[in-house]
Amino acid sequence: METRRIDPKRVRRVNEAPVRDDGRFVLYWMIAARRLEWNLALERAVEWARHLNQPLLILEALRLDYPWASRRLHRFCVQGMAEHARRLEGSRVGYYPYLERAAGEGKGLLAHLSSDAAVVVTDDFPSFFLPRMVAAAGRQLPVRLEAVEDNGLLPLGEPDRDFKTAYSFRRYLQKTLPEFLGAGPDPYPLTGDPLPEFSGVSREVSRRWPAVEVTELADPDRLLEGLDLDSTVPGVSLEGGRSAARNELERFLRKGLEGYAEDRNHPDRGRTSRLSPYLHWGHVSSREVVQEVLDREGWSPSALAEKVDGRREGWWGLSSDAEAFLDQIVTWREMGYVTAWRDPDHEEWDSLPEWARTTLEAHAHDPRPHLYDLEEFQEARTHDPLWNAAQRELRQEGVIHNYLRMLWGKKILEWSPTPREALGVMWELNNRWALDGRNPNSTSGIFWVLGRYDRGWPERPVFGTVRSMTSKSTRRKVELDGYLERFGP
Repeated sequence: METRRIDPKRVRRVNEAPVRDDGRFVLYWMIAARRLEWNLALERAVEWARHLNQPLLILEALRLDYPWASRRLHRFCVQGMAEHARRLEGSRVGYYPYLERAAGEGKGLLAHLSSDAAVVVTDDFPSFFLPRMVAAAGRQLPVRLEAVEDNGLLPLGEPDRDFKTAYSFRRYLQKTLPEFLGAGPDPYPLTGDPLPEFSGVSREVSRRWPAVEVTELADPDRLLEGLDLDSTVPGVSLEGGRSAARNELERFLRKGLEGYAEDRNHPDRGRTSRLSPYLHWGHVSSREVVQEVLDREGWSPSALAEKVDGRREGWWGLSSDAEAFLDQIVTWREMGYVTAWRDPDHEEWDSLPEWARTTLEAHAHDPRPHLYDLEEFQEARTHDPLWNAAQRELRQEGVIHNYLRMLWGKKILEWSPTPREALGVMWELNNRWALDGRNPNSTSGIFWVLGRYDRGWPERPVFGTVRSMTSKSTRRKVELDGYLERFGP
């Protein structure tokens, strides 16, 4: 099938199985872009359904045994599923929300649905267990499986090299990105001429793998009772789902964007976007966020600077606040995704730059000013009130203020017996407690602490030539009184 809108660079054929003319429907397996708008994979599935004149079925499943599975993560995801179920109830599009009640219970569901499908489309996501899961499905399914990459403005397969610094990646973006700025997804892929009506799944599927009822999804806390999840990581006040994501985006555009460049590093000023959990879970698209900012600024492509110099400000032709925000959501975020796409081992110690590994290992046995184990870090039992506050924010809210996350990581490096052990502590705390963990962007933050995307600094104990940070200088630089009052002892 020739696609009309979707860049073929974003569509990857996972297996060599055929498209089946005798299939009953097109199946969209929603695993990363968990939204009904601004979703290229969903748009691709709709294209197939129109091309084949077949109904569309959306499968959104949540397994029980993924790494760090907890009430917190499940609840946030289920809230998005509940919204999808409400919105698609009674529509011509089929929606099958499935929640494992016991580990491994969902095995075989995708294969059975695919045996009735003409073609299967899914999301291409470059990290966590998703690449392995999609590859395994490709080997198993008897029908064509396509993975559609929709992680940012730049197709992840476009760069032909790695990037060692944000400057080098930013310079590359400024040369390359204009070609892709107009190639965004359809904001509403399910609108237009009605698709054939989905008539339901087979009796065997509904019996062996019953879908979660809309009424059950509406009460996630009750739904998750009794499931084998980490209950010591409870849900948080931040709600998941498309509506919650849009509310946060609109709040940020109204109250957070103006002053962002100056105020974003100050926790007490409340200028951060708070969008990272929604970006991770796919409840909002980064390209949608970027487009909202561009529209708010009245931007047009003619505003782009002709000179490509890799600087953080001036290329877009926007206000300093908008450019500072776009540098975060485009440059830094997409650089992490490109790294994950190009290097399957990007989460391993050996993926660090050689200079960083060398200097950290040379100082691995330096005396530490303090030493804490994983439990003490996890329970925020250090001598440092600011570090403890950041860890309490992570435990209570599921996020850490971005500037303090850098300090949080640097202190774990300084107070762990070795840098490799520090990586393990950061990995465990971030992936267990953070709503936006298990993501290329949070991996970038952890590995930046250890030198990735950075340069050498004056040598000092423990850190070697890797950049250090101190709580004293942080308290001097940023406004923290309200933050410490909220998350302090």
